[in-house]
Amino acid sequence: MDNEKKGPTSFSKGLLQSEELYQYVLETNVYPREPEPLKELRGITATHPWAVMATAPDAGQLISMLLKLIDAKRTIEVGVFTGYSLLLTALTIPQDGKIIAVDMNREAYEIGLPVIRKAGVESKIDFIESEALPVLDNLLANPGNENSFDFDFIDADKINYRNYHERLMKLLKVGGIVVYDNTLWGGSVAMSEECTPEVRKEGRQSTLEFNKLLAADHRVEISLAPLGDGITICRRMH
Repeated sequence: MDNEKKGPTSFSKGLLQSEELYQYVLETNVYPREPEPLKELRGITATHPWAVMATAPDAGQLISMLLKLIDAKRTIEVGVFTGYSLLLTALTIPQDGKIIAVDMNREAYEIGLPVIRKAGVESKIDFIESEALPVLDNLLANPGNENSFDFDFIDADKINYRNYHERLMKLLKVGGIVVYDNTLWGGSVAMSEECTPEVRKEGRQSTLEFNKLLAADHRVEISLAPLGDGITICRRMH
């Protein structure tokens, strides 16, 4: 197996029944189509102690297709890390597209910044080092931002997903899409409280509550795809 192609992704990032099956998906469908800048950034991120935080490449492939299907131009990303999904979005949206990217850790973002610059897409990115809620509230303070975003990707602070969602429903256009990452929380959503590892317990409870909220939210149609650590795709209907 080509370790350079494999990059930071391991079975811990997927929920299929075997590591071999997950690698089959990656090597036959994902890696052959992965743009070179993303491949390079994935390799760089592999050396980071928190490499598992990176967006799974199979999930990224679906996100790229969703962006194209809705002709996304104006997007929000909460949780950037080294920027794999951010670079993917910047490569996909048109030249005059714009991404508001929010993360509390600029240091991690700067790991991927040289690759983003080399790819020629830095001008599409407005990186804001901050907690997300103040940024979203600031956007909503301008009425012109309501119903103006095409796509949002949320991969941070799982406890606040509920709060993000309410704000994003105002910022997102009707027909727009928001994708929430880690909605299966390492498979712990299907475990009993007693069997859940201590480190996952708080996130598990928040994820269970959030998944229940989305299932009852008639403003969106939803699909929970078992890619990476689970991504829930929400399309705003009204």
